[in-house]
Amino acid sequence: MSGGTTHDQRTDEQLLHAHIHGDPTAFTILITRHQSYLWTVANRTTGNPDDAADALQEALLSAHRTAHTFRADAKVTSWLHRIVVNAALDRLRRNASRRTLPLPEFDTLALSDDADEFGRVDLAVSIDRALDELPPDQRAAVVAIDLEGYTVAEAAERLGVPHGTIKSRCSRGRVKLANLLRHLQTGDP
Repeated sequence: MSGGTTHDQRTDEQLLHAHIHGDPTAFTILITRHQSYLWTVANRTTGNPDDAADALQEALLSAHRTAHTFRADAKVTSWLHRIVVNAALDRLRRNASRRTLPLPEFDTLALSDDADEFGRVDLAVSIDRALDELPPDQRAAVVAIDLEGYTVAEAAERLGVPHGTIKSRCSRGRVKLANLLRHLQTGDP
């Protein structure tokens, strides 16, 4: 399997450097290596697979075009994360003017599972809906810290904002989520 993209031993930084200097395969190898992670970031930030796909495509085009601006003081994955989050937030801002109420999305694998518990599915749908209600900057911070498990420092680096901003966005977002999800404890609709 020589020449395959999955066994390339170059670091992310070496691949990006090679891309900048004309290696026609380096960028593809780099993106293939991190595609699943970048998709997850886009999907969690937008809360919508269609918007996530568009945002990810825009982000990858941007990363390809602006690779020469990468500063070696950060990890390539942090740089890519920031580009994806920014593209996702841009997509959300553009969509805000033509906001429609989407049909709830269900995890068809969970629904087809014989051991499926409707309460678990309902909880997941409720949380997704509540996350959709948060402002995009708060959603990005809450997703990074509470769902993806990043530290405040890592989230701040990835989102390109100060530590205090991450903390305040998470705090405000969590308060809003608690209010939006209060019905789960009381059983009210």
